[in-house]
Amino acid sequence: MPSRLWHPFADMSAVRDREVVFTRGEGAWLEDEVGRRYLDATASLWYCNVGHGRAEIAEAAAAQMRELAGYHTFGDHANRPALELAERIAAIAPMPEAVVFFTTGGSDAVDTAAKLARRYWHAVGRPEKQVIVHRTSAYHGMNAYGTALAGIPANRADYGTLIEATAVVPRDSTETLRELFEREADRIAAFIGEPVIGAGGVYPPTDGYWAEVERLCREHDVLLIVDEVISGFGRLGTWFGSERIGVVPDMITCAKGITSGYVPLGAVVVGERVKEPFWTKPAGGGAAQMFRHGYTYSGHPTSCAAALANLDIIEREGLVARVAQMESVLWEGARRLEGHPAVGEVRGGLGLLAAIEFAPHVLAADAGFAGAAAAAARQAGVVTRLLVGHSLQVSPPFVLTEAESDRLFDGLRDGIDAAVAARGMVAAAW
Repeated sequence: MPSRLWHPFADMSAVRDREVVFTRGEGAWLEDEVGRRYLDATASLWYCNVGHGRAEIAEAAAAQMRELAGYHTFGDHANRPALELAERIAAIAPMPEAVVFFTTGGSDAVDTAAKLARRYWHAVGRPEKQVIVHRTSAYHGMNAYGTALAGIPANRADYGTLIEATAVVPRDSTETLRELFEREADRIAAFIGEPVIGAGGVYPPTDGYWAEVERLCREHDVLLIVDEVISGFGRLGTWFGSERIGVVPDMITCAKGITSGYVPLGAVVVGERVKEPFWTKPAGGGAAQMFRHGYTYSGHPTSCAAALANLDIIEREGLVARVAQMESVLWEGARRLEGHPAVGEVRGGLGLLAAIEFAPHVLAADAGFAGAAAAAARQAGVVTRLLVGHSLQVSPPFVLTEAESDRLFDGLRDGIDAAVAARGMVAAAW
């Protein structure tokens, strides 16, 4: 029977009826419906932090569903898992007196933070501050704001203007950011950036970059939003990537690792400055400002119960510290591919994140080479994915062992070699 599933980010003319159907997972491993096993080099879409097959999370979700599967949190309604999860996230957040607004995922979290930034400035009497500044190579989800803030040109193409009042700067240029702020700070609501650019190619920040960004934001009265949908909950070896890069944001967007992807959930962690006009009655009396925004499943009790179980595992097994310990192991493995004649650059070195970029002359000779290498790596037993047409993603579960790390990079090398051989490439001729 023909497939009826429309896959995200897929050429359906090529994908239809050619799916690889995964049926189970355990730790850093996946199995498909014909019983073949694969090492998961990407933790699915960056998120399966605690690894696959954690029955404890499933049991927590099932137990909550037997009591109260779902109910909204609009107005004064609440549920105990949502209250407890907000408390736990606020306790580990890098900003004091934080509060948590729940969403259904990372794209929703970005839309929420961007709207809240603009709404905040209106609440404090500066409605002209509406521009959200983002960076080249950035990925901030695929909702309206995320698409408008995309630094990957293909992700914005052909949609027209979804959100006005955005501006883009080069990903590592604080000088360009300074010039923009000096010209237009009275119109700029916020700057948003990932601690390490993820889907845009895994680009770690240059030395001193984030300290200068934070300084410029404070000097020019611009809110700082750190997008931690990938880096939140341990990916960089700290609970939040903001700690690793040494900044205290006004807002953090997060998702993915909050539940290790076992159920959908996202959040915006909001610092004291931004929450104040919405949580405090004016001195002269009257009502506080209202943020008229939310989602049907904001604070969903089953999702929050799963998140609590996920955080329990991370804490009990010391997985944040484990990421810090495994960082050098992963980076050493990635750097073993630097000398391969098809590889142009290896990036990473912060937490469990890396990218293997193919040499420009290889891609010029064959634009489909990177995709072929990813497919060949899967045939070699390692599941990775293509980033922006030129790099392979490496972001394994936190439970990856040193032996599995070796297996991961051996499989990537085998896949690259197989792609070279299948396409008749000769290194001497490149």
